[in-house]
Amino acid sequence: MFFVRSASENDAEAIRALLVETWHSTYDGFYGEAKVNELIAAWHSLAAIKANIGKRDGEYLVADDGRQIGGIGFADMSQKMTKTALLRQLYVHPSFQGQGIGRDIFAELETCFPDAEIMRLEVEPRNDRAIFFYNRLGFVEVDRTKNCGGEASGIEALVMEKQLFA
Repeated sequence: MFFVRSASENDAEAIRALLVETWHSTYDGFYGEAKVNELIAAWHSLAAIKANIGKRDGEYLVADDGRQIGGIGFADMSQKMTKTALLRQLYVHPSFQGQGIGRDIFAELETCFPDAEIMRLEVEPRNDRAIFFYNRLGFVEVDRTKNCGGEASGIEALVMEKQLFA
């Protein structure tokens, strides 16, 4: 059984390993292995993970069974949009998907931002499984972007939002 807890810097290597395996499993078919390696290096370095774990207006969670990390989630408050929390990462190791770990991580994350009225995320438009998952959580498509994850990335994404209620 996995329990959701706050991540610490001691988790950074296990988080990175989970992200590498999950990203290749999910995105190699969309972008190719070389592009996925490039994105992992840019977005999921140990330094980036540690910076996110220590982020003042953010929350980094892991699902831990005492032996391994089965999933991770990271969200922070938007610096550009008022009362909006941004779900930056929600990944479950491929061997543990479908067991409710992602749902449990999200349930905890959505309580971590009491000033937020909206949770917003970006998702690959061809990732039907993730879109279905987010729809079940109450997210709806509100926009599209050609620069997922940052300016000039050139990666298309659906922008989805969920109303948060206190």
